[in-house]
Amino acid sequence: MSEKWFNRGLWLIAVLFAYFLIGLGGAVVGDLPRIESRLSSEDFVDRAAKDRLTQQIKTLEQEETAVNERLEQIKLLLQTARADHQSARQAFDAWVTTRQATQRADQDREVIERTTQLEQLRKKERDQLAAMEAIEKKLLDVAQSKAQANRALADVEEAAAAQFESGQKAIELRVFIYRLAFVLPLLGVSIYLFVKHRRQTYWPFVWGFIFFSGFAFFVELVPYLPSYGGYVRYTVGVVVTLVAGRYAIAALQRYIEQQRALEHQPDAQRKHDMDYDLALTRIGKGICPSCERPITAATDNFCQHCGIEVFDACPACGTRKIAFSKFCFHCGQKADKAPTEPAS
Repeated sequence: MSEKWFNRGLWLIAVLFAYFLIGLGGAVVGDLPRIESRLSSEDFVDRAAKDRLTQQIKTLEQEETAVNERLEQIKLLLQTARADHQSARQAFDAWVTTRQATQRADQDREVIERTTQLEQLRKKERDQLAAMEAIEKKLLDVAQSKAQANRALADVEEAAAAQFESGQKAIELRVFIYRLAFVLPLLGVSIYLFVKHRRQTYWPFVWGFIFFSGFAFFVELVPYLPSYGGYVRYTVGVVVTLVAGRYAIAALQRYIEQQRALEHQPDAQRKHDMDYDLALTRIGKGICPSCERPITAATDNFCQHCGIEVFDACPACGTRKIAFSKFCFHCGQKADKAPTEPAS
């Protein structure tokens, strides 16, 4: 029980070691983008063209404002001219009606004068209308020129945005290469430690480093893989899966061959090489401690699959016990030595 809790404490140490390594590695990886200078779309804009177009748009906007103000004035003058013409026309029509009723010849000269005045008012109205149409045409020309300048400015900014996107992708690729150069050696070291030192004395630090490198690979590196339409990420996924699958298949084959070799070893040799606690745990679960196949603990003394002795009798009291036990649970006699006195 003490060893079990000590192992749990060592796993806690491994987790804490990985936690602090992850924090340190995250700080390093987080600072890697600072190597590259930050870009903005303004860095790629044709400044001369943009300044020229901006100034042109500003001038056109000022001209448009002035033309609009002039247009409003002309509309007021046109409205006044129309009102004057309409009023004079009504007065003239009323006067003509009166003259026709009186038939006075001395009013012929006045008819000509009133007609002349009416024509002048009509001409003034037509002049104001022509002036308004000219200003509206001018306003339309200014609006078209401004729209053309805005389109040209948008083209300049769109070209800058495209260059900015290309530059940003190049920076992201370089930052990913920095991350790769940082993470791959860690991954290589963790693989070496897993293969060679995961069962050594300082295994908590080994596993802590393995956890750290796995986190750095799957969290700090994989999400930043360039996509290129998914080809890169899926290709990397295929490669990683193939490598991991090949290792798993090879490990399974080695385990099967190892089990087959164990089954051909003598019973005493297999018992000697087997871990004591692991053997008792497997027997408690109803499986053979050697081949891990099911056994009937209540009746089977030997495994029917590999032939290893699972239960035997105590040499002192004859009680059936686990063959891997170091002492008899009934009389306390040591299993590998016959008693010096008969058991009572």
